[in-house]
Amino acid sequence: MKINELVNILEGRVVCGEQFLDREIEYGFASDLMSDVLTLDIDKLVLITGLNNLQTIRTAEMADIECIVFARNKRIHPSMVELAAEHQMVLVECRFSMFKAVARLSAAGLKPVY
Repeated sequence: MKINELVNILEGRVVCGEQFLDREIEYGFASDLMSDVLTLDIDKLVLITGLNNLQTIRTAEMADIECIVFARNKRIHPSMVELAAEHQMVLVECRFSMFKAVARLSAAGLKPVY
């Protein structure tokens, strides 16, 4: 699915990377443990998390993740937007819990990593 479809499914708000909404996403991974994220080696992945700090952006950059959804109504800080923009990432705020976000994306055809 395209990132813009993902945003619609999650009723999300794009905070960074509006110009990249046509990118394809094939897999989803949900975690607040960035050490788990670093074990991934897969393309076209969206990270769903509730951990809203600079470390999340840095971890995603190291794992070549181009889209991050911040669940549980977490707000993205300006410093996160600045760093994400440097790495051409899409950041999305979502009011749903991680469980509900994953369930919606799975029902729409997004594949799990495991």
